[in-house]
Amino acid sequence: MESSGELVPFPLLMTPIESNYRACTIPYRFPSDNPKKPTPTEISWIDLFFNSIPSFRKRAESDDTVPDAPLRAEKFAQRYAEILEDLKKDPESHGGPPDCILLCRLREQVLREVGFRDIFKKVKDEENAKAISLFEEVVCLNDAIEDEAKRVENLIRGIFAGNIFDLGSAKLAELFSEDGMSFLASCQNLVPRPWVIDDVDTFITKWSRKTWKKAVIFVDNCGADIILGILPFARELLRHGAQVVLAANDLPSINDVTYTELVEIISKLKDEHGKLIGVDTSNLLVANSGNDLPVIDLTTVSQELAYLASDADLVILEGMGRGIETNLYAQFKCASLKIGMVKHPEVAQFLGGRLYDCVFKFNEALS
Repeated sequence: MESSGELVPFPLLMTPIESNYRACTIPYRFPSDNPKKPTPTEISWIDLFFNSIPSFRKRAESDDTVPDAPLRAEKFAQRYAEILEDLKKDPESHGGPPDCILLCRLREQVLREVGFRDIFKKVKDEENAKAISLFEEVVCLNDAIEDEAKRVENLIRGIFAGNIFDLGSAKLAELFSEDGMSFLASCQNLVPRPWVIDDVDTFITKWSRKTWKKAVIFVDNCGADIILGILPFARELLRHGAQVVLAANDLPSINDVTYTELVEIISKLKDEHGKLIGVDTSNLLVANSGNDLPVIDLTTVSQELAYLASDADLVILEGMGRGIETNLYAQFKCASLKIGMVKHPEVAQFLGGRLYDCVFKFNEALS
């Protein structure tokens, strides 16, 4: 079902939310900046979104579910480029000043206005089918690792390897269209640890001493990301006795997995007894987050998710959009994990890390 009803704040955010929470991680401007003049940070991010227009136009042109797709794709490219130029002239135009949420929202709005609903649908379906065929192999390789600490680290590496499949990054979209990506090779080829934010050892120590009762995971992309990265990790949490809530987007955005797609994926992966390679899934729930962007503002989630999450003791935000560009510094009433790969040079520079570096930020519950 598509999310209905008004959106509400995520119940596990530290209160008062107004003074404790800001969704966007990277400040594009400060109070002392001239409101009528774009800052250098705003300019560089507007350029980043501008440079992604050709890859979005190409996807839109080939959307055979939309009549006159090439014409509409051209309209999208022109209109979005105009909006970005406007923001460079006047940061307060189009609901600005701009941040990563506004820049994503304007792009989605223009795509929908010209008649596109899901320009990545075809590639998402292809990647889901490919990843589903590899799921059992990936899970069995993990299960074969007897040392628990090593197994958990391997599962974490799998999340990063899966997260490489991101068509919102112009560079990765290019790389991807050239030769696809091998999941197992990606696991081996992650940048070496220590990563730019690396709390893996702390998390593994905690894992060995504690069983979380309920984990909420905000998921990211289709294909290898959700199927070979997140689901094996979620399955391990289920094996540990946790209930797991997977929170997926309400509407399509880039190649992010939607609620309806995720329900379908899981039904394809379960056997006739409702198990995921031998693990009972009665404690695995899928929730509609109410979100329609590749980033997320946690002051607006669906009531369904808020209800399911209210008693969780672990919150996981996965992917660069949800876990780094937004929410990296979000504080929760329970333990939290932010996991994502750094896919934009601007993010790498902000964090003081490398391109394709990894962020694994673990925080204990704030009392």
